[in-house]
Amino acid sequence: MHVVRKLLRGNAGSGFVVPALAVLGFMVPGLAQARDIHATPETYTSHLSALEPGDRLLLAPGLYRRGLRLHGVNGTPAAPIAIVGPAGGERARFLARNGANTVSLRDVSHLVIDALDLDGLKRNADAVKAESESRYAHHVTLSRLRITGHDADQQIVGISIQSPAWDWQIRDCEILGAGTGLYLGRSDGSAGLVGGVIERNVIRDTIGYNLQIKHQTQRPAAPGMPEGRRLILVRQNVFSKRTGSAVGSQARPNVLVGHFPRSGAGAEDMHVIERNVFYENRAEALLQAEGNVALYNNVFVNSSGPAVVIAPHNARPRRLAVFNNTILATGAGLSISGIESGFSPAVIGNAVFAQGANRGWHRAGNLSLAWEDAGRYLRAPYLLPPALDLSPLRPLPMNDGVLPMALTGLPGAKLDLAGERRDGRLHGAYVPTDTPHPISLEHPPITRR
Repeated sequence: MHVVRKLLRGNAGSGFVVPALAVLGFMVPGLAQARDIHATPETYTSHLSALEPGDRLLLAPGLYRRGLRLHGVNGTPAAPIAIVGPAGGERARFLARNGANTVSLRDVSHLVIDALDLDGLKRNADAVKAESESRYAHHVTLSRLRITGHDADQQIVGISIQSPAWDWQIRDCEILGAGTGLYLGRSDGSAGLVGGVIERNVIRDTIGYNLQIKHQTQRPAAPGMPEGRRLILVRQNVFSKRTGSAVGSQARPNVLVGHFPRSGAGAEDMHVIERNVFYENRAEALLQAEGNVALYNNVFVNSSGPAVVIAPHNARPRRLAVFNNTILATGAGLSISGIESGFSPAVIGNAVFAQGANRGWHRAGNLSLAWEDAGRYLRAPYLLPPALDLSPLRPLPMNDGVLPMALTGLPGAKLDLAGERRDGRLHGAYVPTDTPHPISLEHPPITRR
């Protein structure tokens, strides 16, 4: 408990307080419909500059060849602007053009983009981009997008944020075969995502990262930029690099999350990474992280190398909670190093089966065995998806211990990956039940509520 209290307290008495989602700005209003505007591939561009709060631009099925340029498009909290593709059947399919990002966002807010196909055609264009010239892009929701064909080069991105941005929601999207799936933030750390939800997405077979959330050197000045503490929630996604990934100097982890500002606004922000599936990387780790991170209820499988590496990248790891994960790796399963002075990680309830050496955490309250031992404890750890199943055959032989109450207040911490309610004991990602839990890479691990 001493370690946990230190994690929660941090330096100078700063508290690890979990803000309510309302604090993050994710109140979900009903769409106040000023107008429903029906548009086709021939007519849609004539409506874009005239959209007003509450408007819904309803796109007919077909091929859209002139992109979606959304500059100066601003809804309100009660009346967001929505651009929506067909609910079923044939989709609204946007075709990429060389040198022009398909969905270009600049100075936008309270904007919903839903149910579109974005086909990169292996051209030089990102699918969705908050442009670097933008002063702000906030309260943007991207949902049910299907992004394909953006894999001509590792630098081509499915969803990119290059401006000051906050309170985004990226959910229920598929990104298949991009150069980089999500690249959120400028490379120099001068702007990025402040608070957001990335959930129920499937991101597979990218050349580089499935997801990179860039480090932040400061919280940028922008009109309306929030001042309070924010979480970035990464939950119930599939991050897979089974095929197509770069090797050698261009190899990248499935997911990399950087640090938040070292002081001032944003220093207490945190990445919350929970109930995700991380699968295969032939040349790198599945997850690399630094800064403030809570990592729990995830499964990691890498038959080609390491799984979780928490180590300095642009700064050191600080507040760190790693609990109730199930990890299989032929390299190191869980490696923690370089923690900033004054901070101690809380590591408990993890089931780690790995050939490589683990480091930076104690076995007390965790299970640490060899890769070859997983078959004695888990249902089908060596099969390929969708037959892969990491749920336990029986309670795992972890040392005595319970999850500290201080950690159970994190979002989703009281449920396991399959949505079963936890009983306070330590089980890895799944509570033991008689029900198999096979893992598919085709859809996210939707948790029952």
